[in-house]
Amino acid sequence: MDFELPEELRSYLCELDEFIEEQIVPLEQADDNMRFFDHRREDARTDWHRGGLPSAEWEALLAEARRRADAAGHFRYPFPARYGGRDGTNLGMAVIREHLARRGLGLHCDLQNEHAIVGNNVGLLLMLEYGSPAQQAEWVEELAAGTKMFAFGITEPEHGSDATHMETVAVRRGDTWVINGEKTWNTGIHTAAADLIFARTSGKPGDSTGITAFLVPATAPGFRVEEYLWTFNMPTDHARVSLTDVEVPDSAVFGAVGRGLAVVQHFFNENRIRQAASSLGAAQYCIDESVEYAKRRKPFGVPLARNQAIQFPLVELHTQCEMLRALIHRTAWSMDRYGTFAVSEQVSMCNYWANRLCCEAADRAMQIHGGMGYSRHTPFEHIYRHHRRYRITEGAEEIQMRRVAGYLFGFMDRGRPKGVGPD
Repeated sequence: MDFELPEELRSYLCELDEFIEEQIVPLEQADDNMRFFDHRREDARTDWHRGGLPSAEWEALLAEARRRADAAGHFRYPFPARYGGRDGTNLGMAVIREHLARRGLGLHCDLQNEHAIVGNNVGLLLMLEYGSPAQQAEWVEELAAGTKMFAFGITEPEHGSDATHMETVAVRRGDTWVINGEKTWNTGIHTAAADLIFARTSGKPGDSTGITAFLVPATAPGFRVEEYLWTFNMPTDHARVSLTDVEVPDSAVFGAVGRGLAVVQHFFNENRIRQAASSLGAAQYCIDESVEYAKRRKPFGVPLARNQAIQFPLVELHTQCEMLRALIHRTAWSMDRYGTFAVSEQVSMCNYWANRLCCEAADRAMQIHGGMGYSRHTPFEHIYRHHRRYRITEGAEEIQMRRVAGYLFGFMDRGRPKGVGPD
């Protein structure tokens, strides 16, 4: 691997920065939209009288930013050119996601709800891979534009990381499936046109096969949002839903019958490496801001930057960022060269360490900034609260470490081409 980033990728980062300055920053500063990013952000973003959901004004602003990004040819970057994308690579997406997060809190990238001007559009990725021709005709264009989405219903109240023991079941009756069960942490269901529900259709609890994915319309009779779960980082769009005798036609099956977990596993690696890159960018932002603050702040007439108690923790965090960046770039590059699953072990390493590192960097930034660091007049508490989520979701860090241990101790087959990753 050449450790120099490709020239076209470096040029694209400059193109993105120009777009942000010309179209996104003015939108962010218009009509008091800064209320969504300054100390008022949590209150401005949250509709406290509607279950804690994102406010309509906040979601409208995000939609306008996506519209502008799509019109400028950025939003669909990672997708094939035939869908308006730029045939973006895994390395490209990792570098871009880090770059956007490193710019700090803003309308260009606010990961509280996976918003970015370069879309990480998991729904479209899955639709292109598993959708039937009829499903693709209905969904692809609006998914690509970010104007339509489906939620993801796999986690259950009694079954989190172990999806194979899910209790939601679907029974075939002629050309119809009848679904009964309950799901939780259904992110985005309040605006979703459908929920991708995973249900057992055969086999026994613990079997990896026999689970099927269904695109269930959010308006289907018997489909009910029971509550929105308030979280450490508000607003919330994470719902608990119930399905009572919900009927869907055979055409609602997404992918192959009995092979639903393959749908989940397909996007994990690509999504996790991008999440790792975002956490890295946010961590580096916290470090950069802390260094600059330590240079300016002069208690007792001496800059904080002169104190080793300030220097050394930031040195350690900065060193970890440099090492992690090299691993993320190599892993993403290997995914492009050898395939998405060729470096599953390294993806898990990147993901759990980046999320933990971001929380440590945000915590250190709060400490260095003192009282203002603890306040909402700086962005560090927001960064901490958001990225703390990723140490649990997207595969808890213990799940990622267990996965690495499986390869390390020989319980799992690395299955990599020769020369990829450590032996």
